[in-house]
Amino acid sequence: RTVPLVSKVCGIRMVPLAVEAITREITGRPSPLESLGERVIPYYGVKESVFPFNMLQEVDPVLGPEMRSTGEVLGLASMPGEAFFKAEEAAGGKLPLSGTVLMAVSDSDKKAIIPIAQKFSYAGFRILATQGTFEALRSSGVDCECVGAGRPNVLDHVINGQVQMVINTPREKALTKSGSILRRGAVKMGIPYVTTLAAADAAIEGIMTVKAKGTNSQTSLKSIKEWHNLIH
Repeated sequence: RTVPLVSKVCGIRMVPLAVEAITREITGRPSPLESLGERVIPYYGVKESVFPFNMLQEVDPVLGPEMRSTGEVLGLASMPGEAFFKAEEAAGGKLPLSGTVLMAVSDSDKKAIIPIAQKFSYAGFRILATQGTFEALRSSGVDCECVGAGRPNVLDHVINGQVQMVINTPREKALTKSGSILRRGAVKMGIPYVTTLAAADAAIEGIMTVKAKGTNSQTSLKSIKEWHNLIH
């Protein structure tokens, strides 16, 4: 199912071309791949899978190797972060341009989350963090607030509408109960969340790009043909 989306990004009908290349010994026609040549694609495409977690709110929304998406969407933009922003919006998880972001990452991600948190802080977001993440961010000079195990806890903040985005990276082979509750709470409340640092970085890059352009900017909205016209 990824092939149609890649075809749209590249402006190439990949399936017919592949069939012609495979059957060239039968048809006697030369392979069409030889005449394609190099192409410069001056934009980015981000594919986002759509999962029915909102219909199964008691299921921990952490992806596994055997999970099946119910569909895919595609975001196109001149910058990768903005393409990710568009893909998230199309998948039903529009990223916030302001507010509070809750961060709770695994020990192995605590160092890598620092520059991402700095970007969120620079963009004007208030940062809440669980104890370990808070200590890592504070020691690096990131302005943030700690959410402990007492009340109000992380779930209270989510349910009370005090959080606009959640960044939570679960430990491999050790999905904690608290992490599962946090992720399920985000799904239940319709709050966008990411579970990898790559997605968190793409998210803030997209947020910053959209904010810089202005919420009413329509300059990056193009039809698929308009995007293809930029290929050379």
